[in-house]
Amino acid sequence: MKLIVQIPCFNEEHTLPQTVADIPRQIEGVDEVRILVIDDGSTDATVAVAERLGVDYVVRNPNNRGLARTFRTGVDACLRLGADIIVNVDGDNQYHGHDIPRLIQPILEEQVEIVVGDRQTQTVTQFSPVKRFLQRLGSAVVRRLSGLDVPDAVSGFRAISRTAALRLNIVSPFSYTIEMLIQAGKKHMAVTSVPVRTNPVTRESRLFRSLPRFIERSLTTMIRMYAMYQPLRVFFFIGSIFMAIGMIPIVRFLYFYFLGRGDGHIQSLILGGVLVMMGFVTYLIGLVADLISFNRQLQEMTLERVRQMELLLLEQETAHMHKPAPDVEKM
Repeated sequence: MKLIVQIPCFNEEHTLPQTVADIPRQIEGVDEVRILVIDDGSTDATVAVAERLGVDYVVRNPNNRGLARTFRTGVDACLRLGADIIVNVDGDNQYHGHDIPRLIQPILEEQVEIVVGDRQTQTVTQFSPVKRFLQRLGSAVVRRLSGLDVPDAVSGFRAISRTAALRLNIVSPFSYTIEMLIQAGKKHMAVTSVPVRTNPVTRESRLFRSLPRFIERSLTTMIRMYAMYQPLRVFFFIGSIFMAIGMIPIVRFLYFYFLGRGDGHIQSLILGGVLVMMGFVTYLIGLVADLISFNRQLQEMTLERVRQMELLLLEQETAHMHKPAPDVEKM
């Protein structure tokens, strides 16, 4: 059983040493623990610090690509390196690394495929009241959209089994946390959460610089991912709104028409007809989107098989490279 702890980093030269120091190298039920640092185009000495600390692997992005893409790069690297379990921690030392054994235990027991660390944000004194409210509200929305009972949906401290990592396809450029849970819920993966500890804040969050921007990008991710997996429901809801609004002026016209005063309200009939037609077209768009969604699911299944084949070939090549040469019988 091989565990790889991946640490996405962007200019974390000051916080990375403590983050690495907190990661246990011996865990019951795990044969080997390795550490992977993914440098997201840092302009400081993050890579040099990682190498000095003796981390096992370093992957570098040539430029800054964002947290979600860096997370995806790390997961792909972990799979190629033969990880059976992948644990993600942030490079700012927010999470208590000694909680990793507790985090991976449900996966070791083969109960679930993904475990999310619950920071219990309502008890964290470093979080402002606004941040606590947003965490609670965002987690409630994600629970509703994903169908998963995860109290801290945006926690980056999470463990992923190899099978789950093969099935996940992160496409968001902003943050992977929300998208992963919605995907996991729609793909019927087994997900749970465990309480974890947090360390004192070392720096301001780089995803939380602008509150309106953070809310806008989070909502966009939620809507996009939910529409990707439930397009018919989304477009049916939008189309129904158009239909309901369109019926109001139509009913108004009919009311005056039966009173013998319909000539002066023909514009209500036109407006209502346009809105009803928009609703009908939206229904048709939803039907087409639903068919495209089924095609996307087939593509994801194909991608999963391709990943498995690539990793199997890589394992075979690695085993062949390390296979000792046969003894040559002397004449």
